[in-house]
Amino acid sequence: MRNPVILFDLDGTLIDSLPDLTDALNHMLAHFRRPPMSPAEVRHLVGKGVRNLVARALASASDQEINRGIELFTTYNSAHIADKSRLYPGMREVLTELSAAGIPLAVISNKQEALCRLILEALGIAELFACICGGDTVAELKPSPLPLQHVLALLGKERHEAIMVGDSSNDIQAGQRAGISTIGCSWGYGAAEELRGADQLAASPRALAALLLKHPTPTSPCP
Repeated sequence: MRNPVILFDLDGTLIDSLPDLTDALNHMLAHFRRPPMSPAEVRHLVGKGVRNLVARALASASDQEINRGIELFTTYNSAHIADKSRLYPGMREVLTELSAAGIPLAVISNKQEALCRLILEALGIAELFACICGGDTVAELKPSPLPLQHVLALLGKERHEAIMVGDSSNDIQAGQRAGISTIGCSWGYGAAEELRGADQLAASPRALAALLLKHPTPTSPCP
């Protein structure tokens, strides 16, 4: 595969944003006089979009309360987008190396597109990506294949010219449903069993770079 487009998940794959997500969620919970949540608890809630995150944190809340919660969470997170969030160690170098090799890069996240752009700009890597697709960019979230198909269409790539890289079942299933090769990242928020079925696994950003610079093609799924 010559210069495949690499489709990256964001939270838990490129960046560790859990501390800032936890702060934003607890800011929202305080408004409703709900007890705060720990990062470990929030970790199990992220990955399926902001509505799912807020609805699960505000168990038994009304639609009106959930909508208000989304507003509070998003406003706070926007203002504190990278207070504590950081790229995983070595990831900046990996992205720079891939870009220098002429490999097109894209982000496909279930985080709102505006927040994706904010954090990528705050961390100084937005310019490395040819396309940024968020959870509100198209009508469906991962694990739907639609966001992946949307990005490929924008970049003029076919499914056999792409690789989906992520840390959760959302990413692996989206890649499978789109007919795209997948690499599971074991350092992220997803449990190990979520990466079963990935074509390949990477234990570190450096290991990921080694796989991507070899332009991997689909193999038998990981056990």
